[in-house]
Amino acid sequence: MKQLERDLTKLYHSLLNKEFIARKAGDDADPLYRLSAINLVRYITLRNQDLRNVHDHLSDLGISSLRSCEGYVMQNVVSVLRLVKLLNGEIWANEVKVETIGYKASKKLIAKHTKQLFNLKRKNRTTKIMVTIPLEAAFDNDLVRELLAQGMEIARINLKEGSRQEWELIINKIQNQAKDLKCKCLIYMDIIGPEFKTGNIEITASGKNRKRFIRLRKGEHIIITADETLAKDNKKDNKGIQLETPIISVSRPSIIQDAKVGDRIFFDNDKIECRVLKKGKDDLELIVISHSTKGLKLKSNKAIYLPDTEVTEKPITKSDIANFPFIMQHADIVGFSYLKSAADVEILYKEMDSYDRNDLGVILKIRSKESFENLPMILLEAMKKPRIGIMIDREDLSVEVGAERIAEIQDQIMWICEAAHVPVIWASQVLEKMVQTGKATKAEITDAAKSARAECVMLNKGPFVAETVATLSNILQKMEGHTSKKKSVMRALKVSQKNMDRLGMNISTHL
Repeated sequence: MKQLERDLTKLYHSLLNKEFIARKAGDDADPLYRLSAINLVRYITLRNQDLRNVHDHLSDLGISSLRSCEGYVMQNVVSVLRLVKLLNGEIWANEVKVETIGYKASKKLIAKHTKQLFNLKRKNRTTKIMVTIPLEAAFDNDLVRELLAQGMEIARINLKEGSRQEWELIINKIQNQAKDLKCKCLIYMDIIGPEFKTGNIEITASGKNRKRFIRLRKGEHIIITADETLAKDNKKDNKGIQLETPIISVSRPSIIQDAKVGDRIFFDNDKIECRVLKKGKDDLELIVISHSTKGLKLKSNKAIYLPDTEVTEKPITKSDIANFPFIMQHADIVGFSYLKSAADVEILYKEMDSYDRNDLGVILKIRSKESFENLPMILLEAMKKPRIGIMIDREDLSVEVGAERIAEIQDQIMWICEAAHVPVIWASQVLEKMVQTGKATKAEITDAAKSARAECVMLNKGPFVAETVATLSNILQKMEGHTSKKKSVMRALKVSQKNMDRLGMNISTHL
């Protein structure tokens, strides 16, 4: 018991030693997020240490609250240490007085911040539902009305598709139907950032036929180039041995410039994995790592991911800048898709400050390995404005970190955001099968139930999206009474160590 007290005392003093950094973070934040910024720094400090052994001893004593202390770190540690001292026969009289947040206050803060961002209230559930609106909604009153009636509260307008005229038609229909149904629906739009995609793959096959894909097998080579005029098929002999290396173009030359030999490159999400073998001035030669007995088809306009590459592209493109006036005029919430660091948040805020839209909500998408690793610093920068949230883009993130890690990573994002009292949007492939076919798999239902831990859930578009909204709404209603954000065994988090170093802290971690 005395050793447990010593361990907890050491933990308490580690928090006190970094309290000046926590207070500085609080001073830099918007007043609404001052206490949250302080608590986030405390949480990063806490999670730099492996607390599994400490927590096991606390659990034996029936004191297990360290596992759910995200929102109120200092108060929790103080309370636990005081209890252990009492069990050792000591009344703690030398406690250092610092500003703390209790459990109830932390819950009120996340509720307050969620209301600040969404300002939506329903009688039957608290988790919001966002839907990516299909373009046909511009000409379909019934679809919009049904989505609203079934429970859609936030409509995402995908600026990658359609025209401003179509976007305006959709927005007008949403606003008119929401008024008629006496409900509220927010408009969400994305700042897309640079898109990395395959170029046009259209190759003359036989006669006048055009082949619109290249088939690749494990071990074969492929060349990617920025020259849009090049597209060359994969030619083999009758034994299937590659005679000529296929060539495809890519949408952005920075892929060629930034990638290094040994870097992985994924095409079409994670369907085709390659690795860079050779780097030329204007091209890269890759080897295919993915395996398929029939080969893998690579087509035009498919997404490219570079999880090992430090990409130099700016987070906001000329196209995004051209869309800014429309976004600022019509959106309630803007999503920032291509951020990697706190510096990118600064760039976004500087662009936003040119417009008189202090009421605009900001959602920061965590969709890359780099943005996840920088999440605490991203949050501290984001807290300089009062209406903020985080979106977990699980589809893109799973490509970057590996599918086997996505469950672990999404939980860590949830914990860090809870420590910051920042609302979370759970996104990508939620009830995807049901959206497309009208029937959900059992695994999808389980996943949707888990999404009740977030403040908002996003559905993609599809022929059965209205029915899926109704199903999701029903699941969320049932689960909210049973669900809390997390339980963990409290091992040290690598993401905490990296961000502590960025804050100028040197805390050893036990992995």
